[in-house]
Amino acid sequence: MTRVHRDITSGFPMRALADLDQRSREIFRRIVESYLETGEPVGSRNLSRVLSSNLSPASVRNVMSDLEALGLIYSPHTSAGRLPTEIGLRFFVDALLEFGDLTQDDRASIESRIRTGHPGRSIESVLTEAGDLLSGLSRGAGLVLAGKSDLRLKHIEFVRLEPRRLLVILVSVDGNVENRVLTLDEDIPSSTLVEVANYLNARMQGRGIDEVRAEIERSAARVEAELDMVGRRLVEGGLATWAGVAGERPPTLIVRGSANLLEDLKALEDLERIRVLIDDLEKKKDIVELLTLADEAEGVRIFIGSETQLFSLSGSSVVVAPYRDSEQRIVGVLGVIGPTRLNYARVVPMVDYTAQVVGRLLD
Repeated sequence: MTRVHRDITSGFPMRALADLDQRSREIFRRIVESYLETGEPVGSRNLSRVLSSNLSPASVRNVMSDLEALGLIYSPHTSAGRLPTEIGLRFFVDALLEFGDLTQDDRASIESRIRTGHPGRSIESVLTEAGDLLSGLSRGAGLVLAGKSDLRLKHIEFVRLEPRRLLVILVSVDGNVENRVLTLDEDIPSSTLVEVANYLNARMQGRGIDEVRAEIERSAARVEAELDMVGRRLVEGGLATWAGVAGERPPTLIVRGSANLLEDLKALEDLERIRVLIDDLEKKKDIVELLTLADEAEGVRIFIGSETQLFSLSGSSVVVAPYRDSEQRIVGVLGVIGPTRLNYARVVPMVDYTAQVVGRLLD
C-alpha cells in the first residue's frame, strides 16, 4: 500500500469534522471531486442530479451553506457554485481520499523507464529521468533533490606535484571527477603513494566517507601494521580530502517539465502566479529547504497552497517523498508540483513508488 503521511487537517476543529453527517460528506466529496476534474465551481442543481440520495437543489444549498460556514468551501462569485478552500482540500486529502496502489502495468512502466541504460548511467542521469517521468505522468513539474550525502567514491589516485605536495584525484560512482591538492609535512616516497591508493581503493568501492572512516578506526591496529607512519598520515589526508569534497557538494535540485504548469490556465492572474512560480523554480528559491521537509516523516507528504510560503502566491501543491540508499538512509527527495487540483489519488502512489525504485538503484 501507498505510504502517506497524513496531517489530519492542522488548524481545523476536529469536532466539527466528526459532526459532519454522511449527506454532508457526500456533497462535500462531490464538490471536491468536480473541482479536481474540471477546476470549475459546481452548483446545487448539478449536485442534486448526481447524489445517491434524492435531495432537492434547495436542500443541497442548505448543506452547502453549512459547509461554507465551516470554511470547507467558498463561492468565487456571487450566485456561483462552490469550490473547496485550501482547508477543505486538506480535509479531503487527509480524511476522505483513499489512496490506492499502482497497477502492475504502471509499476512495470516506471521500473522500465528509470532502469533504462542502468548500470552505466550516472546517478544524476537516473534522477533526471525520474524527474521527466514524474512530470510526464502528472502533467506537473517533476522535482528531484539529490542530497550531498549521495557522494560515493569509486577510485582515488595520488599524483606527485612536489616532494610534499600531491594532486588527489577522486572519482565517484556517478562518474564525477574531483581534483584536490594535499600537502604533507614530510617527503612521500612513490611506493607509499601506490600502497596507500591501493589500500583505500580496496575499501572504498561505492561507500561513503563515514563508512570507510569507521572501518579504519575499527582496524587501527591492522592499519598500523600494514602501513608506515607516512602511509598512515597519507590515509588520514586522503580521507580528509574526500570528506571535504562531500562537505562542499551542495544538494542538487533537478526541475523537469515546468512548462506543464502553464497548461489549462483560467485567467490572466493565474498566468502571473504561475510565472512567479516558474521563476522561483528556475532560481531554486527556497525549494531545497522545502523538499527537505520530506525528511521529517515516513512516506509521502502533501503541501497544499499557502501551507508553504513558496507556493502561497501561486496556488500550487507539491507531493514529495524521500528516497533511501541500501542502508535505509534518506539521501534525497523527489516529487511533483502542480495546481491544487492535482489528481492526488494517482500522483501520491506514483511518487511513492518512483521513490522506492530510485532507492533500489542506489543499492
